[in-house]
Amino acid sequence: MAWWFGITLWKRVIGALVLGVIVGLIIGEDAVYLKPIGDAFVAAIRMLVVPLIFTTLVAGITAMGEPAKLGSIGVRAIMLYLATTLVAVTIGIVFGYLFQPGAGVDFTDVTPNPIAAEAPGLVERLINIIPTNPIGALADGNVLSIIFFAILFGIGILMTGKKGRPVGAVIESGAEVTMKITHWVMEAAPFGVFALIAWVAGTKGIETFQAILTLTVAVYAGCLLHIILVYGGIVRVILGLPIVRFYRGIFDAQAIAYSTSSSSATLPVTISCAQDNLGIRPAVASSVLPLGATINMDGTSLYLGILALFAAQAFGMQLEFADYVLVALTATLASVGAAGIPSASLFLLATVLQVFDVSPEQTALMVGFILPFDRILDMMRTMTNVTGDAAVATAIAKWEGEIDEETFRTPAVV
Repeated sequence: MAWWFGITLWKRVIGALVLGVIVGLIIGEDAVYLKPIGDAFVAAIRMLVVPLIFTTLVAGITAMGEPAKLGSIGVRAIMLYLATTLVAVTIGIVFGYLFQPGAGVDFTDVTPNPIAAEAPGLVERLINIIPTNPIGALADGNVLSIIFFAILFGIGILMTGKKGRPVGAVIESGAEVTMKITHWVMEAAPFGVFALIAWVAGTKGIETFQAILTLTVAVYAGCLLHIILVYGGIVRVILGLPIVRFYRGIFDAQAIAYSTSSSSATLPVTISCAQDNLGIRPAVASSVLPLGATINMDGTSLYLGILALFAAQAFGMQLEFADYVLVALTATLASVGAAGIPSASLFLLATVLQVFDVSPEQTALMVGFILPFDRILDMMRTMTNVTGDAAVATAIAKWEGEIDEETFRTPAVV
């Protein structure tokens, strides 16, 4: 097995992606028997989300020595996340206009799929961040509540002084142990990625891409442009760091995101890549990345922008400039509330389409048309989200002096 571990992980993951597509297309529907392997891998990394967030965030805060520094990190991160999200939805609108994915779409044989769920209001979301039971929040995996409690706990350790240090030392040790387990789980990534990609390729097949070719091309092209132009611009132009090294360092997280379609499930891998490959210290990695997995949904907002144009074209509606502006703002705010799980963005579609009076019945038709193949589109959206998390974390770490640039510029070892 020495030859296997002698190959860097990202190369093994690429090989698994390619092989998974080939095997899935060959065996077709039988690929469903491979899915449990992928599900087991996703369950393993989900297992690490809560302990990793809590222990690394508390350890990062105690390592800062200054609670005020956390406020600076948080404000900068939120502002940058919102800025990139607004750019993403603008790209989505432009690509929706250029590609015309809804032109000539026929909903005659589509079974409506109404959306009953509504995203909670902003005030309700903010109140829900405060956990009524911290242990319950940990058990439920409520990321924002865990972040809130961990911040308070870390600040409490700092403010307690000498008596709080033993508790801080225990949690710091816990963070190291959790990261070690994360590395073990990441070694299984090629097998999990292979199984999940084979399942998607086998059950969806090439015919699915042909049926929604224009929409698929628009979403993938828009996401790739955003990843290269916006995130690449942040890393190379604003931060002055090598762009290829950035993408190389986070490739494992991108591959996991693409195969699982879940930002939350990818979070332990993202944190590991950020710390080990990009040199981002725990103070930033353990606070900015979990926050991003919850509120940074650039891929979702870009997708919602394209779908808004898709709806207008499919239903023969003429949009004014004011409609485009409202779609951009609504999609930006709506995407912040999207859960980091597969196809979550479809539940926000009704909110965005209400801007130009798309009826609930028309929205149900759209969801019925898109839902069968949304997984293929969601994979790319999730990869975009995770890349954005890493780019923003890199920026915050650079500005706060919480990055080891020597590590960043060193070839990836994870």
